[in-house]
Amino acid sequence: MKYSIQTPLLVLVHLVFLIVQTQSQSTDLLSKTCKKTPYYDLCLSSLQSSPQSSNSDIAGLAHIMADLVLSNATDTLDYIHSLLKQSPEADLQKPLANCAELYIPVVKYTLPQSIDALSNGHYGFANYGISDAAKEAQACEKGFSGSTKPLTDRNTLVSCLSEVAVAIINLVLG
Repeated sequence: MKYSIQTPLLVLVHLVFLIVQTQSQSTDLLSKTCKKTPYYDLCLSSLQSSPQSSNSDIAGLAHIMADLVLSNATDTLDYIHSLLKQSPEADLQKPLANCAELYIPVVKYTLPQSIDALSNGHYGFANYGISDAAKEAQACEKGFSGSTKPLTDRNTLVSCLSEVAVAIINLVLG
């Protein structure tokens, strides 16, 4: 059998072409999916930051977004607790405590159950739970009055990520 240097080179060129083509298809899916959400840039940057998104279908992208919602809601709840431990001013204690009461069930029950529902193909239930996370973040924000609103950026992010996740789940639902 005659062995040529051209054979490995051809195989290598073919592999590089397949890798580039696969990455291009993945990027196309992310872009097409995110264009159908209310926050294209947030959707795209969030999904691109996840290594799993390159191998995911739309249902997988919905799962990744739901995980991001849970992660950000958990971070927000932790931040609320840290603010409460710092003995904030009296006018902030009540709205912060209210926000903790809103976020605790979202972090401990609603979002984990929604993620389980996604894994089991129960997209309607997942959609409802993730929508609830956005509503609770918005309710938390409305609890603050005056110019001091220490959670605005975090509440907005949780709400927007939730809306993106819901939009992607709606794509799965057809």
